[in-house]
Amino acid sequence: MSPRAFPDELLQRPMSERLAYFRSYTVAHPQLKAVSEALRRAIQEPGGASLIFVVGPTGVGKTTLRLRIERELKEQFLSAGEPEPGRIPVVGFEAAAPDSGNFSWKDYYRRALGALEEPLINYKLNHPTSGSCRDKSGEWNGSSRVCSPELRQALEQALRHRRPAAVLIDEAQHFTKIASGRRLSDQLDCLKSLASLTGCVHVLIGTYELLPCRNLSAQLSRRSLDIHFRRYRVDNPDDVIAFQRVIFSFQRHLPLAEEPELWRDWEFCYTHSLGCVGILKDWFARALAGVLERGAPILTRADLEGCAWSLDQCMTTAQDTLDGESVFIAKPETANRLRELLGLGSMSCGNTAKPASPSAQTTQRPSGERGPKRRTQHVGLRQPVRDEVGIARAGEFAPPVTPSFGGD
Repeated sequence: MSPRAFPDELLQRPMSERLAYFRSYTVAHPQLKAVSEALRRAIQEPGGASLIFVVGPTGVGKTTLRLRIERELKEQFLSAGEPEPGRIPVVGFEAAAPDSGNFSWKDYYRRALGALEEPLINYKLNHPTSGSCRDKSGEWNGSSRVCSPELRQALEQALRHRRPAAVLIDEAQHFTKIASGRRLSDQLDCLKSLASLTGCVHVLIGTYELLPCRNLSAQLSRRSLDIHFRRYRVDNPDDVIAFQRVIFSFQRHLPLAEEPELWRDWEFCYTHSLGCVGILKDWFARALAGVLERGAPILTRADLEGCAWSLDQCMTTAQDTLDGESVFIAKPETANRLRELLGLGSMSCGNTAKPASPSAQTTQRPSGERGPKRRTQHVGLRQPVRDEVGIARAGEFAPPVTPSFGGD
């Protein structure tokens, strides 16, 4: 029997500690590592981009990604040597959903300033006494009498002085919650302007609801990068193996007396999690809570069935996921349209057009210039060539020699 992946003494701990252990455990699966590496490279060298969109289905592990990047940037900052006392390596927080149906920029500025832990923020507002204060825990809270321009100016100053490597905004799809009379491009222009003025890259992490924000204008497209945090798909054999290994890792870290073999039911797990690791982990945590409550030694498939999403929930989420994934699939008709707009012509059979060989290319002559006049060859008459003098030896073929005219 293989040793347990968790400490043995954990079996003697209360139910809350055992649940907390499993919830804190994360699997460094291939998709998470690939997206983390892509995002880290984009933050280090954005290439002129001010906004980075990280988009994926619900429950794929976007919050885990944000926490992972925050930890890596902090470790990188501390290991660089001689850390700057006034600098913050990274800022991460969650954009709140509006309660009135319209995104509140004032609330966003407050949360960003709170995440920055900016000291003496009261003195950076026009009305420090009546406009802001700190609560009993020491956190700063802005008063409703402080207007958005004042909060934005304070945030700009804080970002310039603190110089974080990036601002990570989770649940960024809430930026799309706007009133009917306001343009969505105004929301993104405000963020792009904030990122450009402060020189701080903003990373927007959200669901596929964030997709309409990506290409609202040519300027926004130029200043943004897209990273797709996709789920595991059954049409990819490598994805199937990776998903099975994720299940195996989770089952080994279930703080139970006996280790289950949940990976054998991977198809059932995939059907009710849609290939999303975050949904799978939350599902296992719910099942684990039920097992610990009744004191059972092992988690079975029946326990999973009792805590699984309903088929209606799976269908709704699957449809939204497939619609979002289709945006990232390159379509031949879109490529043909782009080529036609650029004057390159459409591609045949959906494949990339290959350049014609030099012999097949037609030489374009300037207007008004005539090519050489072709002579009509009569049947039965030889071409004017010079015959070679002498007799060829047996077994040899003497090709005709092309005449050479002086001056050409």
